[in-house]
Amino acid sequence: MNIIRHTDSDFAARLKQLTAPSSLFDPVIEERTRAIVNDVKARGDAALLELTERFDGARLSADQLRVTQAELLAASLKADDALRSAVAVAGKNIEVFSRRSKRKNWSARNAQGAKVGEKFDAFQRVGIYIPGGTAPLVSTALMTIVLARVAGCPEIVVCTPCGKDGGINPALLYAARAAGATEIYRVGGAQAIAAMACGTDTIGRVQKVFGPGNSYVVTAKRLLFGQVAVDLLPGPSEVLVLADETADAKFVAADLLAQAEHGSGHERVWLITTSGKLVKDVEKEIARQLPKLSRRDFIQRDLDQNGWLIQVKNLDDGIKLANELAPEHCEVMTRGAAKIAEKILTAGAIFLGSFSPTVLGDYVAGPSHTLPTGGAGASFAGLTVDQFQRRTSVVEYDRNSLKKALPALKKFAEVEGLDAHGQSAEVRIKTKN
Repeated sequence: MNIIRHTDSDFAARLKQLTAPSSLFDPVIEERTRAIVNDVKARGDAALLELTERFDGARLSADQLRVTQAELLAASLKADDALRSAVAVAGKNIEVFSRRSKRKNWSARNAQGAKVGEKFDAFQRVGIYIPGGTAPLVSTALMTIVLARVAGCPEIVVCTPCGKDGGINPALLYAARAAGATEIYRVGGAQAIAAMACGTDTIGRVQKVFGPGNSYVVTAKRLLFGQVAVDLLPGPSEVLVLADETADAKFVAADLLAQAEHGSGHERVWLITTSGKLVKDVEKEIARQLPKLSRRDFIQRDLDQNGWLIQVKNLDDGIKLANELAPEHCEVMTRGAAKIAEKILTAGAIFLGSFSPTVLGDYVAGPSHTLPTGGAGASFAGLTVDQFQRRTSVVEYDRNSLKKALPALKKFAEVEGLDAHGQSAEVRIKTKN
């Protein structure tokens, strides 16, 4: 872990390291991703098959890209009672939370008496990326697909990486099917995003792409924005713990280790605290807990590169730094945590108190764990069900309300030099029918 204190002579300079652009904006990654995207655009399925062999080691034919019903049934039969229960518990919480935040149609009368409003329709075909690799994210299937189903999307396309044998983790397949996926493809990486965004002979084009991924996946979403709608920029995981001297070092250390274990090498974890003692105690706890963890090598790499224990002068300075970092997950372990949280304005999700570890948000709490990373939280919120809905405004005037609007309308047309605009309304008033 990297340790810095407000008393260090180079404190301000070292803080700049923390707020430097993340891997989401790496020019080398962007160049490589652009090449992959262009290849899929140009060659479709042929590119997908070559890239799948290159990156995942699986030699497939085009007719093997789609997961079959037989495979889904086999995955369902392999699911034990504990997995079925976990999927049901998490799925119910996610669905209830999503239904509460679903947008509803409305209408009202404006100042001229015209009827105006909005209608919200589910996207008819959406694409969802589920990370695989070293840690197949079964929970992500629920945290994305359930929202699409609640929104009413009739076609829910899922892409996820396969292993060298072409197989996909059966627990992930079970969760995706249970959540409501209608098509599943064994395609990963930036090439999967390109396939869903642009379409191939096998994978039909979608209207909007959702889901987290590594730096290449998120960069592909950035590059394809405009050709397809995207949800947000959810890249490698992050957690920031804002704490005072009341925090338990065992809890803090455990939460930092948990988010560092994803294994891409780009995860970022921070402790920001007013307590020098807590910094020392957390460092000791990490050294004690880490050797017992199965993914300790992945974790150690992330802690060395992107793990920070930071002592600040006061909580106001800590809050300011937290807002600059815009973390994916922000845990507040202080006195009066709820009051402190009111001042955190850029986090993807906030977890209050000592008994709300980030893992609850990862798996079962209810809100989607698909959240902005790499500083994108300053501009993006996390994934919500209304992002699967397309908004349309609806306007209905009658003769009387149009007549009342005409003076203002004609003035705008005059000022802007667009007389046909004014005429298009006035002709209706002059015409008697």
